[in-house]
Parts: sequence; structure tokens; C-alpha cells
Amino acid sequence: MATKFTKETYLYWYELMLLLRRFEEKAGQLYGMQKIRGFCHLYIGQEAIAAGCMTATKGEDKMITAYRDHGLAIAKGVSAKSCMAELYGKATGCSKGKGGSMHFFGVDVGFFGGHGIVGAQIGTGAGLAFAEKYKGTDNVCLSFFGDGAARQGMLHETFNLAMLWKLPVIFICENNNYAMGTSVHRTSNVVDIYKLADAYEMPADSIDGMDPESVHESVARAVNRARKGDGPTLIEIKTYRYKGHSMSDPQKYRTKEEVEEYKERDPIETSKKKLLEVFGVSEADIEVINERVRAEVEESVQFAEESAWPDADELLKDVYVDQNYPFIVD
Repeated sequence: MATKFTKETYLYWYELMLLLRRFEEKAGQLYGMQKIRGFCHLYIGQEAIAAGCMTATKGEDKMITAYRDHGLAIAKGVSAKSCMAELYGKATGCSKGKGGSMHFFGVDVGFFGGHGIVGAQIGTGAGLAFAEKYKGTDNVCLSFFGDGAARQGMLHETFNLAMLWKLPVIFICENNNYAMGTSVHRTSNVVDIYKLADAYEMPADSIDGMDPESVHESVARAVNRARKGDGPTLIEIKTYRYKGHSMSDPQKYRTKEEVEEYKERDPIETSKKKLLEVFGVSEADIEVINERVRAEVEESVQFAEESAWPDADELLKDVYVDQNYPFIVD
């Protein structure tokens, strides 16, 4: 059980992944109580991706993802309080209560959503990377999408330009096997999604998404390459969601045995085991972390409960309008 990573890194990974897990579990509970309405897509099972990506990047780097966005938003620095308030639809939410589960946002920490249109964030992520290159920074953008979005035309158009312009973007496919509820094997003849990069001579990697070490190492390689000006990388991260596609998913497309098989590789439990057995962390120290996480999640719920609803005059604010749009004729 040797590791190249430090105890401090594993402590960070463990606490972050546990926070994401407990936040999502609480969100699922509150959804059942009808405190949270609308769509709700939980990140439970995929936490190692967020953890590994955070240690492989710097604060100035950007992230953008699809609608399973709670985990990545909190990992990037959007507070659990503002995220929970957003789920409640409260004015103190990270999107002022107007976005809900699918549209978390945190520009101040470099988190650019939360997008409901499947695959749209792939192109927008490349645009964020273009902006960084244009401004002359060495920042990169991590553009996340699911295995379902890998079939969208947006991906191919974006891959072509990203390679042509050598944009500092890392395309990360969080392949949890089922898109909404359809197996990868039923959607394409190409089931190894990382191979899609071959058509554009883009470097690519396929890694274990249940292990934060594997995620960190692959993302770090891609980030270093992008910072040097060598362009994008596609990383297929093979992961698994323990819950359904959304809270309304009956999950009839997979067996309970399959879910349990993946839970045996749970990244939180394996990280905890490494902390105990390799780094000599005590059970008491683990419990301190557990209690800190429990308190943060409970505080986020209290914050959401006590926050005000948006005022009615917020309805038409933050809506983009160009009065001089050139293609509208009276």
C-alpha cells in the first residue's frame, strides 16, 4: 500500500471527499422531504475525481461542468452554505436562488457552472481556455462532461479547434457507464472514449476514477503540458455513481450487485484505510475530521433554512439583453 503522496495530501483528499459525500447524502434526504425541488443529480461515488483534480491544479485555473455539479463546485471553493441555499432556491445561493441544482456558479473561485444543455460546456470550456491564452496567463481550464455528452457534435468541433489553436484545456470525461440510463456499449461502436482524441492527434489517457492518486497524476501531466503551450488532452476517467442519474431515476438498467461491486472500491474508504495503515493516523483523528464535516453540512442546511427567498423584482435581473442586436428588424 505504498504511496508517493504525503499524509497531508491524503488528509486533504479524505476530508474533501467526505464533505462532498455527506453534502450529497443530505441533499438527497432533503429532496425526499421536498425541501429541494426540480432536478437533482448527485455526485455520490465520483468524489475521487474532484479530489485528484484539485491537488493537480492551482486556484487560478478554471473549471466548468455539466449538471452533476455539486461536488466540483464545492471542491473548487464555492461554499457549502451557498450551494445548499441554491438547492433551496434562496437568495443567498451561489446563483441567487435562480439556478438550482444544475446551475451552480462561482466566478470568484473560477467555477463556471453547472450547464443543463448536454455537451455545451465542452465548447465553453475551450472558450475559457482561449481567454487565458489570449491574456497571456499560464492558467488552464478543466472542462468536464459525461459519457453521454461524448456523442455530441460539440465535442468534435471543439476538439478540432482546441488542437488547432493549442488551447490550454483539459477535457475530462467522467465516464460513469450509463449516461442517463443507457450503457456506453449501446450508444457507440467506440466504447473507449479516450480513443476519440486519436482523430485529432490529441494526447489522451484512460484512468481509474475511484482512486485520487490516479486522477491527480493524469491531470497533473495534462496540466503541465497545457501550461507549456502544448495544447489540450482528453482524459477518460472511469468512475461510477452509486445513485441514479437523477433523484427520479428508478435505476432498472443495472443490478444491485454491480453497484455493490463498485462500492467495494469506494475512494473514501480506501483513503481512510491508507491514512490509518500507512500514515499512522488514529481513529480519533479521523473522527475529528468526520465531526468537522458533519458540522459544516448541518451549518449549510441551517443557513439555507434561515435565508430569505429572492425578491420578486429579481425575476428579470441577470437576463442578457442587447438592445442593438443587429439581426432584429422592427
